Amino acid sequence: MTSQPTVRSGAKPWPDDDRRLCLAADIEQYSRFDTPGQRTAQAQLARVLRVAAERSGLDHGTWSVQPQGDMEFAVLPAGTSEQVVLGEYVTHLAAELGGYNATRRPAGRMRLRLAIETGVAATAALGFSGPAPIAVARYLNAPEVKRALAAAGSATLAVVISDRLYQDVVRSRCRGHDPEQYRRIHVEQKGFAGYGWVRLPGVDPQDAGEPWLDTPEGGPRPPVRAAEAERPSFVQQGVHGTAVQGVIHGSVVHGVVRACSRIVDSMGDDSGGSPWD
Repeated sequence: MTSQPTVRSGAKPWPDDDRRLCLAADIEQYSRFDTPGQRTAQAQLARVLRVAAERSGLDHGTWSVQPQGDMEFAVLPAGTSEQVVLGEYVTHLAAELGGYNATRRPAGRMRLRLAIETGVAATAALGFSGPAPIAVARYLNAPEVKRALAAAGSATLAVVISDRLYQDVVRSRCRGHDPEQYRRIHVEQKGFAGYGWVRLPGVDPQDAGEPWLDTPEGGPRPPVRAAEAERPSFVQQGVHGTAVQGVIHGSVVHGVVRACSRIVDSMGDDSGGSPWD
């Protein structure tokens, strides 16, 4: 199922060297819903993403949004704080999901995976190209992240962030970020290799069990800038120049410019045929 994007007025292409904080989310087991249930899930997905942004002080109206069924792709404007996105936005998103699920029967409840990365997301003829959107897709669909959410029955949200964001934002403990809430995974898919850090808001990581298993310190490390070796263009014209390749099911993607408050300024589900598989 594919929706046609609508470009908001005033949309302008970004320079090729723009760095963006990209986010992706996925409705767990979306295909289990019947047609009315899918319609409801899509509406609620759009709602919780918008409300979480607004309650975090982010202007969702300025986001470049690409909806596709159970998926939404967006790029946030320059100056958006990484600390806010990893902190308040995630907290409000989990709360909105929890509130919605409390009113639903078990079969109608919705749980999400959310992946976040920062890096180059350059505009291309039909959307975005660059390592950050590709990395987000790989993190989002990592088996470890899926297992973590599936194993934690009480969780409504699984968040996976890149190692770069973890080192720059979480380890600094800015704005209450707690490194103890994250567990490291190694993601290796389709030419991409990198470490990610998984968090289940509201779940004690010590209780999450096997899906949280870390890569041994002596284990193989991912090649440097492995994501940058793969730069396919996303197809479909998108909102504000955003685009996603192919038909995407169960994925939500957003993008954000790196916050100027970073500690180090220059440091560096269902469908086939898509980078989001």
